[in-house]
Amino acid sequence: MFSTVLVPTDGSAGAEATIAHATELADAYGAAVHALSVVDTGVEPIGLGADDRESLYESSERRGREATIRITNRAEERDLQAARDVREGVPYREILAYVDEVDVDLIVMGTHGRTGADRVRLGSTTERVITRADVPVLSVRLAESEEPVPGDGGYDRLVIPTDGSDAAERAAEAALDIAGKYDADVHAVYVVDSTTYDLEDAPRSIVGLLKEGGQNATETIAEMARERGLDVGTDVRRGAPAEELLDYASGVDVDLVAMGTRGSAVGSGRLLGSTTARVVRRSPIPVLTVN
Repeated sequence: MFSTVLVPTDGSAGAEATIAHATELADAYGAAVHALSVVDTGVEPIGLGADDRESLYESSERRGREATIRITNRAEERDLQAARDVREGVPYREILAYVDEVDVDLIVMGTHGRTGADRVRLGSTTERVITRADVPVLSVRLAESEEPVPGDGGYDRLVIPTDGSDAAERAAEAALDIAGKYDADVHAVYVVDSTTYDLEDAPRSIVGLLKEGGQNATETIAEMARERGLDVGTDVRRGAPAEELLDYASGVDVDLVAMGTRGSAVGSGRLLGSTTARVVRRSPIPVLTVN
């Protein structure tokens, strides 16, 4: 499924886990690793003269160049083909352009940038890439330090949330391909959204229909897993979807969460689904998103 893996980087600290996941998957698939850094020239720094702007861009270019070298070195240590590039422009646009130019199959990138504010929300570049990319994006939480990631990684257990949508099934296809590579256990989960439905006051028939819909959705994923010879379990929960999914993933100690970006909402278009956005922003576990 994956023959070219792209790792965008701005040189932020704490990217060891991102690099580890990218090279692990590239190794499993025999894929090439591409490292890309984009010097953000899309917004003019306020209050800086021409010389100061040039110095700022040079510093960003140097940091990005060093980060891409680090990534390609790690790939080459695994005898993987590697390439790197440093560009100028609007980061998410340059990343998506590179994806098209090189025919990238998977993007692996960190979920927060340089500033303190970005540490409590999904960085705008990552969110824009997730929303607009036509290939799967693996979001990995950047660490607070550059401590080495022990071992070779790998994936033993995967959670696939589903709402029965086409996007959820596409995410399941990608996740199950990875699960097949590692003979991983699969958990398919549906959450009846108690923030939308007042379940305490709803008739039992309505609650029953919602649960039945969840059972059908998870069973669809389960059947896809069984066809690949994978061990699979299903669960239907109720509550606030993002919180329930994060709690479930933590409880079964999974290595990867895979979900669609847009869900089943009518007219959601290219907007990142609220549940997916919350999970990606808050999850300490890598999240694979598929449009």
